[in-house]
Amino acid sequence: MDTIVAQSDTAVDAAWQARIDLAAVYRLCAHYGWGDVIFNHAAMRSPTNPRCFLIKRHELLYTEVTASNLVEVSMDDDLDERSGVNRPGFTLHSGVLRARPDVICSVHVHPDEGVAISGLKHGLRMLCQDSMRFYRRVGYHDYEGITDSFDERERITKALGDNRVLVMRNHGITTVGSSAREAFDLMKNFVRAAKIQLMMEATGAKLVEIPASVAKHVASQYQGHDKGRASAEWPAYLRMLDQIDASYRS
Repeated sequence: MDTIVAQSDTAVDAAWQARIDLAAVYRLCAHYGWGDVIFNHAAMRSPTNPRCFLIKRHELLYTEVTASNLVEVSMDDDLDERSGVNRPGFTLHSGVLRARPDVICSVHVHPDEGVAISGLKHGLRMLCQDSMRFYRRVGYHDYEGITDSFDERERITKALGDNRVLVMRNHGITTVGSSAREAFDLMKNFVRAAKIQLMMEATGAKLVEIPASVAKHVASQYQGHDKGRASAEWPAYLRMLDQIDASYRS
C-alpha cells in the first residue's frame, strides 16, 4: 500500500512540476519580449498521459499564465477557440508532439530577429558561438499561411525532422526540447544568434564565417554542456521569476 501511495504522490508531483515549468516558460517569454499579447504558444507533454499536452488558455496574456490555469488537451482531438485554446497553436504543437515522442516541450514565438532570419534565403549562418549550437540542427518550412489546417502538420514535422529548431519561413521560430529548460534555452540562444547575425550583416563588411569542422565540434560540445553544467540554469531562471512575480507557481 505504501508503495502504491508513493508512486501516486510521485505522479502528482511530476504533473504539477510540469505545470510550473510551462507557466515559467510563458513568463520568461514575456520577460524577454517575445509575447504577442495573447498569441503564440508553448506546450508541454503531460507526464501522466503522453497523448495529452498542456497549453495556455487562448484569451490569457503570457503574464497571466499560472500552473493551475493551463489547459490539458488531447493531441488527437480537433480543437479551436470554442474549447478555450488557440486553433493555430493547437495545430502546430499537437503535430510536433505527435511526430516526436522525444519532445517534452515546444515553444513557438515571433521575435523580430527570428522572423527577420526566417525571411533570409540563407537562414541562420555560423557567425557566433550561439549559432554553432544549431549547426545542422535547424529545419526550414515554407510559409503556407496561418497554421490552422491539420493538413500542414505533416509538412511541418517533415521539415522539423530530428532537428531542435524549425524556422517557419516568413513566420516565426519553433524550438523543441526534452524539457522546458531545453526548449526555452534553445529559443533564447537562437534569438540571440539571429540578432547578432543581423547586426553583422547590416555593417556590409566582410564577415568571418566559422568553418564547418569547428562548428561541428562546438555543436558537440554544447550537447555535453546542456546535459551537464547547464542543468543549473533552470532553477536560476525560476529564482529570477520568483523575484519578479511568483504567481506563475499558483
